[in-house]
Amino acid sequence: MTAAVRLPAIRATGLRKAFGTTVVLDGIDLEIAEGSVFALLGPNGAGKTTIVRILSTLITADGGRIEVAGHDLAHAPDAVRAAIGVTGQFSAIDRFLTGEENLRLMADLRHLGREAGRRRAAELLEQFDLVESARTVVSTWSGGMQRRLDLAMTLVGDPRIIFLDEPTAGLDPRSRRTMWRVIRDLVDGGVTVLLTTQYLEEADRLADRIAVLDRGRLVAEGTPAELKRLVSGGHVRLEFAGADELEKAVRVFAGASRDDESLALRVPSDGGVRSVRAVLDALDGASIEADALSVRTPDLDDVFLALTGRPDTRQGAA
Repeated sequence: MTAAVRLPAIRATGLRKAFGTTVVLDGIDLEIAEGSVFALLGPNGAGKTTIVRILSTLITADGGRIEVAGHDLAHAPDAVRAAIGVTGQFSAIDRFLTGEENLRLMADLRHLGREAGRRRAAELLEQFDLVESARTVVSTWSGGMQRRLDLAMTLVGDPRIIFLDEPTAGLDPRSRRTMWRVIRDLVDGGVTVLLTTQYLEEADRLADRIAVLDRGRLVAEGTPAELKRLVSGGHVRLEFAGADELEKAVRVFAGASRDDESLALRVPSDGGVRSVRAVLDALDGASIEADALSVRTPDLDDVFLALTGRPDTRQGAA
């Protein structure tokens, strides 16, 4: 019996968009697997939010072919809208209504019916740990609770694909981690998430694959681990109690950089177990004793700087 072929949740080929004479997207190809988190990273003006707005039918592309949930976006936009949910940078909740009222209002807009809407609101309040505050006005809630409600409202229609545009912007670290847990739970349930974020740690923690955009072009794509292997900079840092031990280590590790002030040596390394073991074996073979050893591997900040020439995305999204 032949296994069913799983189509990508989202596929875009040759995606192009310009505003006047400014080219925002210049031939972007994306393929996003079902039940995964795909993150878009890029500096201000790279085209991240424009991609989300096109894929979610908010604006039209100038060129390219797009399929979302198996539907051709150009010919079946209503079918695409029925399959997706969108949580933007700015909350869609009504701060003068209670959490429960917000969810029921969204259920009405989704034409769920009175009883079905009540049940769905109750389910989401439970899922997002908002039951205790459900009947208080949202203006009294914390920012983290409001963002959870915003995401819950996106899920009223039970979409299988969700676009999250800067979902944790402005949240404190604890609230951000709560949102990460919620997003991961959704993906574990089979939901596909397209995420834009200004927090590189967030992409590293959540994303199965990452696309790095710069000036409207796709400059790299892969898993977080694959992207980190694109750049150099990993090393093992050895610290010594005295200058004599440091001098002996310098003679053993050709190509290492020394720091005489802190009596430390940086040995180039990919951070893997084998390379660390090789460093330890070399120390042991030369009868050199190190006071401390630490491993540093490239992170997404290093990747971002290497690919875009800018250290991070915190200047904003576009």
